[in-house]
Amino acid sequence: MKIVVTSARRKTARARALVKDGRGRVLINGVPLEILEPELVRMKIEEPIMLAGDVARQVDIIVESHGGGIMGQASAIRTAIARGLVEWSGNEQLKALYEEYDRHLLVEDPRQTEPKKPRGRSARAKRQKSYR
Repeated sequence: MKIVVTSARRKTARARALVKDGRGRVLINGVPLEILEPELVRMKIEEPIMLAGDVARQVDIIVESHGGGIMGQASAIRTAIARGLVEWSGNEQLKALYEEYDRHLLVEDPRQTEPKKPRGRSARAKRQKSYR
């Protein structure tokens, strides 16, 4: 039995995907993808699965994610799934399709939020001076 484990990050969210032979089931933190809410997150996660077509129907995908927010986790999950499908199939055409559709399916987005600084309400905004 062939098993592939991949991981991905987005902001502070982390996701680990396990791809193995199966019937096309997808579990996200123990919840089937078909009933995952909200719908926008479900659609974002389904992108690499829909693009893979037959390859995705031959495997079961189990994903665990933690940290960050709901959309950060969704982005990390889709990257982990896409990497797992490419590694499991060894298909260069699938890899090229993913890169052409959206490069972030295979490559992580390294951007992080900037930390807040003293004397300001956010990372860059500072309190205004009332003189001069």
